[in-house]
Amino acid sequence: MEPLDLFTRREIISVSHLVGQLKQTVEARFDFLWVEGEISGLRRPGSGHYYFSLKDDKASLRAVFFRRQAAMLRFELEDGQQVLCQGRVGLYQPRGELQLIVESMEPRGAGALALAFEQLKRKLEAEGLFDPQRKQPLPELPRQVAVITSPSGAAIRDFLKVLHRRFAGVQVAIYPVAVQGESAAAQVVQALDDLVQWGWPEVIVITRGGGSPEDLAAFNDEALARAVAACPIPVVSAVGHEIDVSICDLVADLRAPTPSAAAELLVKSQVELARRLHKLWDRLQAAGGRLTRRRRRELTALVRYLGDPRRRLADGRLRVDELLTRARLSVDAAIHRQRRAADALAQRLATARPERRLALAAAKCREMERTLLSLTAAAIGRRRSRLERWEGALKAMSPLAVLGRGYALVSDQAGALLRRADQALVGQRVQARLARGRLWARVEEVEP
Repeated sequence: MEPLDLFTRREIISVSHLVGQLKQTVEARFDFLWVEGEISGLRRPGSGHYYFSLKDDKASLRAVFFRRQAAMLRFELEDGQQVLCQGRVGLYQPRGELQLIVESMEPRGAGALALAFEQLKRKLEAEGLFDPQRKQPLPELPRQVAVITSPSGAAIRDFLKVLHRRFAGVQVAIYPVAVQGESAAAQVVQALDDLVQWGWPEVIVITRGGGSPEDLAAFNDEALARAVAACPIPVVSAVGHEIDVSICDLVADLRAPTPSAAAELLVKSQVELARRLHKLWDRLQAAGGRLTRRRRRELTALVRYLGDPRRRLADGRLRVDELLTRARLSVDAAIHRQRRAADALAQRLATARPERRLALAAAKCREMERTLLSLTAAAIGRRRSRLERWEGALKAMSPLAVLGRGYALVSDQAGALLRRADQALVGQRVQARLARGRLWARVEEVEP
């Protein structure tokens, strides 16, 4: 081994160049291959692509399943599934990450269709779409039936043959659709919607003959299952043979193993209906006889309890006559009482007439006026006599009367009455009041 020469010229390349060389080599070497492994770390972001790892007990490989290719899967991816992937190996240069770009995938063990069937079955069963409580009963004898099927298949011929043999009066409308292929499920869903909008059928039958699981795959479609479950018209599913069970069969209101069995389940035969009608007629007659006998017994008991109705009617008439007589007497007495009361009220009203009361009041007023004048004159006379007596007494006691007899009242200049002589002074001027007039004098002499 030669020693490393530090001065030897070295070839230096960039990381991107190295990764690019690796990318070309790997992708050219592993352009197409099948890889088997277990799905781990599955995730699906908003882009719709699947990102996961394929692993076994010794290694792990990153993988991507782009949305366009993944849309063709017939089953849902889950962690832990063993799958077989067909694709090519690529190297994602920005991260230098080796990954498997998956073009198609199928499960290991159970086939893709079987796995998709089981996954959808578990999902719809968990939502209650298989619950018998939500399924609608079929009419007892439907007269208008719509059939969704291929018009050229043997299924419709078998269905119509059995149906018209059992009961010829049923009207049938056929809605032609494809019963296999990628567009079959969508056509059946559209047929259900159109028939519901039409509103003519009493029952809808979805049918086709037998075939491989791939041929019957359209009847395991989730959109079709939900359309059947939501249909307001009862739906009968008769897809394939007896051993074939589809999601459409499980969701439908009634599952028939074959198209012929669907016709048998849908209508009863005329012979069976006639036999059933005879039985019902016999039961009706027996019930009518029992009812008639019971009613007759009840009527007899009522007649005994009620007695002769004519006697009860005569008693009732007598009772009515008695009540009418009593009512008439009662009414007459009431009228008589009311009349007397009215007469009394009329008399009171006549007495209480306003003009009469006014005349009485006026007469009373005049009488009171005369009484008042008489009393007033008498009172005035009495007062005048008393006044005259008082006047005579007053005159008798008046000083003027004394003056009239020759006496005089003497007072000084201030008007003070002089009762004694010593109250005056000599030369004082005094006043003497006479019965008529006054005199002024001067005191000449005082004699006490």
